[in-house]
Amino acid sequence: MSRSIPGRPGRLRSWTANIRGDTLSGVVVALALIPEAIGFSVIAGVDPKVGLYASVVIACTIAFAGGRPAMISAATAATAVVMVDLVRDHGVQYLFAATILMGLIQILAGLLRLGRLMRFVSQSVMTGFVNALAILIFLAQWPELSGVTPATYGLIALGLAIIYGFPRITRAVPSPLVAIAVLTAITALAHLDVRTVADLGALPSALPHFALPDVPPTWETLRILLPYAATLAAVGLLESLLTAQIVDDMTDTGSDKNRECMGQGVANMASAVFGGMGGCAMIGQSVINVSSGARGRLSTLVAGAFLLLLLVALQDLLAVVPVAALTAVMIMVSVNTFSWRSLVRLRTNPLPSSAVMLATVLVVVATKDLAIGVLVGVLLSGVFFAGKVARLSHVTSDLSADGRTRTYRVSGQVFFASAGLVSEAIDVLEPVERLVIDVHGAHFWDISAVAALDRVVLKARARGRSVEVVGLNAASTTLVGRFGRHDKTGAAAPAAR
Repeated sequence: MSRSIPGRPGRLRSWTANIRGDTLSGVVVALALIPEAIGFSVIAGVDPKVGLYASVVIACTIAFAGGRPAMISAATAATAVVMVDLVRDHGVQYLFAATILMGLIQILAGLLRLGRLMRFVSQSVMTGFVNALAILIFLAQWPELSGVTPATYGLIALGLAIIYGFPRITRAVPSPLVAIAVLTAITALAHLDVRTVADLGALPSALPHFALPDVPPTWETLRILLPYAATLAAVGLLESLLTAQIVDDMTDTGSDKNRECMGQGVANMASAVFGGMGGCAMIGQSVINVSSGARGRLSTLVAGAFLLLLLVALQDLLAVVPVAALTAVMIMVSVNTFSWRSLVRLRTNPLPSSAVMLATVLVVVATKDLAIGVLVGVLLSGVFFAGKVARLSHVTSDLSADGRTRTYRVSGQVFFASAGLVSEAIDVLEPVERLVIDVHGAHFWDISAVAALDRVVLKARARGRSVEVVGLNAASTTLVGRFGRHDKTGAAAPAAR
């Protein structure tokens, strides 16, 4: 009897559990990757083949190395905008070198288990990220919706009708794939005057080949590359981890965020040595993939492999695909990605949560930088959370019958946001002989809390008053004992409980 290897069945199922659905959805994604990859190459200032090769290599590599099955990674706008100055000032070889360094930084992030930082991204930030990306995806289609021929509008409308109507007939074949096939056939047979993939830019006609970046191995080169590589790594990981969380929610499954960090690094290094730019996860294509029925790693591999097949062996067929068909697919992605419920919940959610979501959307749309928008959202979430917790801290007091002792009772969480309120509530100028600070109901979290306690105790003692601190719990006692000054100058009883 054979013995199973722990973990092997799960890994195998991620490839074989949904072969048909993964294959068909991968084909749809491959077609959707083409205009994006070419467009992002233009943004970065490089030849279209650099973005297309990147999409092929990153998708194929991340299928094996990534931590989130069914997620699509390729060349992206988020990374392309960071590359513009580097390519303009130093050339494409420096871009390849920066992408290798970017990958090394991402692998290091995975080894350091920085994927855990995702727990600090609130649901409001996630919703804002998704909504902003949906808006950016739609705005990116605007050039194909303005100043075009009536036939283009007709094809887009027909494509959307097929995408949303075909599932009522059958879900055996992904409706976006049906829409692309039908619109391509109509365009070819009717000789319609519409833009096709061939009009987007020159398509590569050969396989990518291995080559190390041609840059001088000097400290000056490292000085030039490091700022770009660090920014690319941070932006790539942020978008990848957020997209992984969204796919987790869509599929009700988990993922290994630290493995995803390392996988992104390996994929970007592979992209660079095969003539591609850096990239990361793509939420639009990932939504297409999952919505079309993908659940496993095979879908990502098929997307990359079929894209390569299209570029090399089926280039003539690919060239006649109307851009309107791909535009219809991306509009579908935009509509399906946007959280429409979040608009209704603006009236019922707490005001800080709604403010965080709207701020994230506005910043992302205004800057077209997902990283900046998410950073603003996370910072706002932190500020609102700190303010909310600070308001839970209370200080009450009572005077002894003989008027000689004032007892202050502190409750709640004492940290940087509430420490000032606590110290202000204790009156060290009151003409009493003794102060008792009872913290049985409080917890001290940081050195700001300890410093506030020090200020009160030392000021009171300087005015000749006896001060006793009682009720510190074990963790607070350790913190005060390590960083506090008042208990090193005499009279305090922190251990009483």
